[in-house]
Amino acid sequence: MALLIKTDIDRGNAWTEALNAHYPELKTFTWPYKGDPAKIDYALVWQPPKGELKRYPNLKAIFSVGAGIDHLASDPELPTGIPVVRMVEPGLTAGMSQYVTLAVLNHHRFMIDYAAQRREKVWEEIPQIAADARQVGMLGLGVLGRDALDKLKAFDFKLAGWSRSPKSITGVTCFHGSGGLDAFLAETDILVCLLPLTPETEGILNSETFAKLPAGASVVNVGRGAHLVEDDLIAALDSGQLSGATLDVFRQEPLPEKHPFWKHPRIFMTPHIASMTIPSSAVRAVVANIQRLESGEALQHVVDMKRGY
Repeated sequence: MALLIKTDIDRGNAWTEALNAHYPELKTFTWPYKGDPAKIDYALVWQPPKGELKRYPNLKAIFSVGAGIDHLASDPELPTGIPVVRMVEPGLTAGMSQYVTLAVLNHHRFMIDYAAQRREKVWEEIPQIAADARQVGMLGLGVLGRDALDKLKAFDFKLAGWSRSPKSITGVTCFHGSGGLDAFLAETDILVCLLPLTPETEGILNSETFAKLPAGASVVNVGRGAHLVEDDLIAALDSGQLSGATLDVFRQEPLPEKHPFWKHPRIFMTPHIASMTIPSSAVRAVVANIQRLESGEALQHVVDMKRGY
């Protein structure tokens, strides 16, 4: 058995070492691969070049290094009939929940305002709002969204979630479908986007969505950059409809030097680091799935490519 590794940054050695330690029977190769393509059984990838994966005629499965699979779904030459597996593992989930909790608390405790005060050398207390008077609304109730909501329960926020299909989560008011979106938005003070990127969700963070939130609401986008209509966000922040935004993902990455987000005082940004896959922990999920398939069992966390998640 052989696995090809292609990641966005130079972590090939880390993946190779972790795989050798957990599954020494598996041969590993890092991209670019110069050997016989027919010898590759599995691919572990992030943003492979378009058409690259069709070179390997004997692929049994394609593993995404990250939770999202839009980097694969956007490949018009992605081989059909090969299962695509999204990354689901405790380290990735924990990292996202940490980031979401930090972002929600930053908005809840007016940290953007205090940062502005610091720049202007202003010493002024802002009246605090009780956590149970704020609703945190989660767009997307998959593994990551549900875990982040679970972590937020400790702070006594009102919690709500919206998803494509009906969900039931203890302690969370759940909405679903186009008919439930408006009611969900109307009471949401801090909106978190953890949706998969699909044709239906692209651009969902737009002027219409922002207008349906309570005045002064804030937005956290840790889904995908294409979820956000960037000009609409700036307009909503400048008008005061939104009080702030935390962004970890962008339509173009790295963000261009002249992009207006860099200088906007109501935007807090990070360079797509909300949750990063750590080979030493994530390798267990990859190995377990390969072993399942080699034993004749069904793979876990296979993506429905028609739905995009």
